[in-house]
Amino acid sequence: MAQPKQERAEQTRRALLHAAAEVFDEFGYAGASITRILKRAGVTAGALYFHFGSKEDLAKAVMNSQPETLVPLLAAGGLQRLIDLTLVWSWQLQRDPLLRAGVRLTNEQASIDGTLNADPYENFRGIMVGCLHEAMESGELQPGVDPSVVAEFVVAACTGMQMYSNVVSGRRDLPDRTQQMWNLILPGLAVPSVITRAETSPARGSALMS
Repeated sequence: MAQPKQERAEQTRRALLHAAAEVFDEFGYAGASITRILKRAGVTAGALYFHFGSKEDLAKAVMNSQPETLVPLLAAGGLQRLIDLTLVWSWQLQRDPLLRAGVRLTNEQASIDGTLNADPYENFRGIMVGCLHEAMESGELQPGVDPSVVAEFVVAACTGMQMYSNVVSGRRDLPDRTQQMWNLILPGLAVPSVITRAETSPARGSALMS
């Protein structure tokens, strides 16, 4: 039976997205040519421009797809879900070109269209705010904790942490650094019973991906 047209189109779009991510991850935005992306994806130029319109649109799609590589791996709720998001992120940055390319392109935005776009950060912030509101409703947070402020802090902390980790270890120590981050901030964020049961070890992040 012939493959449905819509399914084929979606497969082509995914192939382009992942091929572009690999090329952007290796060469950056400026060094990633359309020819190289097409060769890696094994599709025609017509297919690329049908789905994305331009190299710029393709780069933005890669940037905005970052949460898609992480959220499906999360099963817990509340504060543990937020912790798990960062633990999986710390491992996936070492092995997932789509996530790595999204991070690299977010840092190279000025070379894409001359403007800065906070959407990649805001997408993560929104997910984190949702986790923290759930944690608040479940009585996991200390009185006076503002989910929006905490989410912005975690996004900023993770952004700087992965950049530093990339320089000093190629991100190999990022899972350990993520655990250290939570060990530092949980006492000012969660009630004692939640701190006791919260799992922040790198091993948990690794297990969630298997």
